[in-house]
Amino acid sequence: MTDLTRKTATELAQSLRAGDFTSTEVTRAHLDRIESVEPTINAFITTTADAALATAADVDRKRAAGEDLHPYAGVPIALKDLVVTQGIRTTAASKMLENWVPPYDATVYQKVQEAGLPLLGKTNLDEFAMGATTEHSAFGNTTNPWDTTRSPGGSSGGAAASVAAFEAPLSVGTDTGGSIRQPAAFNGLVGVKPTYGSVSRYGIIAMASSLDQVGPLARTVEDAAALHQILAGHDRHDSTSLTDEVPDFTAAAHAGAQEGLKGKKLGVIRQLQGEGWDVGVIARFNEALELAQKAGAEIVEVDIPSIGYAVEAYYLIMPSEVSSNLARYDGMRYGLRVEPSEGPVTAETVMAATRAAGFGKEVKRRILLGTYALSAGYYDAYYGSAQKVRTLVQRDFAAAFDKVDVLVSPTSPTTALPFGVEDDADPMALYMGDIATIPANLAGIPGMSLPSGLSDGLPTGLQLLAPAREDARLYTVGGAFEAELNGHLGGPILDQIPQL
Repeated sequence: MTDLTRKTATELAQSLRAGDFTSTEVTRAHLDRIESVEPTINAFITTTADAALATAADVDRKRAAGEDLHPYAGVPIALKDLVVTQGIRTTAASKMLENWVPPYDATVYQKVQEAGLPLLGKTNLDEFAMGATTEHSAFGNTTNPWDTTRSPGGSSGGAAASVAAFEAPLSVGTDTGGSIRQPAAFNGLVGVKPTYGSVSRYGIIAMASSLDQVGPLARTVEDAAALHQILAGHDRHDSTSLTDEVPDFTAAAHAGAQEGLKGKKLGVIRQLQGEGWDVGVIARFNEALELAQKAGAEIVEVDIPSIGYAVEAYYLIMPSEVSSNLARYDGMRYGLRVEPSEGPVTAETVMAATRAAGFGKEVKRRILLGTYALSAGYYDAYYGSAQKVRTLVQRDFAAAFDKVDVLVSPTSPTTALPFGVEDDADPMALYMGDIATIPANLAGIPGMSLPSGLSDGLPTGLQLLAPAREDARLYTVGGAFEAELNGHLGGPILDQIPQL
């Protein structure tokens, strides 16, 4: 492995601006790393070497000519394969879109291109973002670089593994119920779910439209802040896009690292403690709280009673929106088309054959759940009731933020899961693994996971939650926590990752 792949995005950006090396050299080093470790990691569905090197060469030419460039121009990036890219295959990790080449770009990819970040490729995920282990992919499992017998989490498992395996310094994921934060925790990374509507969803293949949000995965809080800065902003193509001015997230991260945690009020959620949490996860969480308290933070226990119903409400709202969004995959407009092997060829039989062949079992399960919840006679009892719980969650969070600056919890009850767990377990038991992350999506608030230590050699995550539109607060507190934790742990967690 070259030193270039070990550098953070910020270190690369600074060295590129200083002329220590070129974007072409950086990009080629990461492409070589991808070629070396992909047989083991399988983080990418599609690699885009030619396009990446072309962008890098263009950045090098402009920099040599003295043109004004984005501060991170020339730093390579990977995109979760839900992000639509014109002329580049976009699959959602499904047979349904196995060979689909989009005719347009997602807004977030346009922003990445405008900033001059070379695209290394499109990363693996659970099919249509439905899953927590990246085992539900038509393109095979992605493995966890810390232990390749374990999952990298999901659904943004490929995006997370690519950064942890030093294949990419930055990646873009999506988070519907924790799909950025949980993989970040499992891989020893920083992952951020922004405030709903603050990053455009235009050109993101939809799973559950009222819950989906695009965000960064990176190795440091500063790197995540820099990528978030690129991705954020109003988009007229997205009807849910906020018109707020984008704060300076990088400055917020710097301020946090310098000012520390003194005077911050940290709310520990009472409902996210107790049984069902791994001993090592809770131990690292308590150590982080002790560090914060020694640094001058005030620890306050807060009640969010509706969290006890959040997972059940989510698993009614999300599948209902899934059943609606995935109705477009009918074998007639675009994507896979399968005709019945016998009997008449009608719209109904083509749709049935196509969906049977094109969707995996988890996607089918969620479509069935959603269709049932929306059916006549059950809509009010299930979907309507779940939306009422959602309102309660939003109100409870608003009340909690009246008392504290941010809320803190472990990101996930466990460390990275062994492969095959989903085959043997009750699906609802696995769904409960998202108990700490789902509430933020229901409430539309921003959340961050950052590394809090190791448990039996595997990373654990610390989750921070802030009020809606207060994403900068996450970076201020996150930058402060990162400095404290790195000092306590002797440096970044990724320094301890086994060599591949």
